[in-house]
Amino acid sequence: MSEVEETLERVKNHKGVEGYVIADCNGNVFRCQPQMQVVEAEKYALYMKELTTKARGAVRDLNPKNDLQYMRIRVKKLELLIAHEKDFLVVVIQRWTPTNG
Repeated sequence: MSEVEETLERVKNHKGVEGYVIADCNGNVFRCQPQMQVVEAEKYALYMKELTTKARGAVRDLNPKNDLQYMRIRVKKLELLIAHEKDFLVVVIQRWTPTNG
């Protein structure tokens, strides 16, 4: 098993993970969680690519020496973990439950 396959297995087996998407820099999906519909994966790839591109621009506007590497977004019941590299984008979708305290 390749290093990429091993990493994907670790991600898929992590508690709470509902899906993942790997896309190129144009938002074209290379791979997604097998249970995820392609249309849904394409939406995540497109929207997260647009969002990370804008966030990356904001980070660079603040300091040109910095670059966006990773974003974490929480919504009502999900958390999106997004890694934005030069040639690809990785999005992990996981359940999120607030702790009482």
